[in-house]
Amino acid sequence: MSLSVLVVEDDREIRTLMQSSLAVEGFDVRTAVSVSEAKALLQHSPPDVVVLDLGLPDGDGIELVHAVRKRHSLPILVVSARHQEAQKIALLDAGADDYLTKPFSVGELLARIRVALRHRGTALAPASTQYAVAGLKVDLNLRLVEVNGQPLHLTPTEFKLLARLVRSAGRVVTHRQLLADVWGPDFTEHTHYLRLYMGQLRAKIEADPAEPRYLLTEAGVGYRLAAE
Repeated sequence: MSLSVLVVEDDREIRTLMQSSLAVEGFDVRTAVSVSEAKALLQHSPPDVVVLDLGLPDGDGIELVHAVRKRHSLPILVVSARHQEAQKIALLDAGADDYLTKPFSVGELLARIRVALRHRGTALAPASTQYAVAGLKVDLNLRLVEVNGQPLHLTPTEFKLLARLVRSAGRVVTHRQLLADVWGPDFTEHTHYLRLYMGQLRAKIEADPAEPRYLLTEAGVGYRLAAE
């Protein structure tokens, strides 16, 4: 089962970036844009980790830190543009596990999440970023896809879909999880998107799309990228 992350961030661009980046890493990502919305989600379905911005429309993030600590021991990572040392100390004393100053890299965010989870006794291995099996080579960091040594051009959505499968190479990823991670949580019932783009990927990657070597179908469940 995927570990879940609650991202509390009212800036749409930053929220979307964190959501897509964490989803590609295999997290089940939920989002909230306010203190009240985050409290409701925490009450009904506590996540494994919270990533929290401070400047929210209905209050300050430190209020949510106090609320979480009254009920849960889950890791809390604060992300904020505020640089004041006193602010950081207050949040850490209130129960936050870490403080990341904006702007930050996705790689650093993921590393901090892994550390926070490890401190709570949850080991989280970094997801795969490279794949090389029988002529297909993928390097997610370089955004490189090659088939038999020839570079392959993928659309942004095709690349996101392939990247999600690379992160879980050898394991089945359900239709619902792929739709949520690539298109967003509002698209989990739009299976025709998945069929269309999987068909496009197979047409570009597979020697015989009707008999795929890499992009395998798990009937009624999802898809799996062959591990060998």
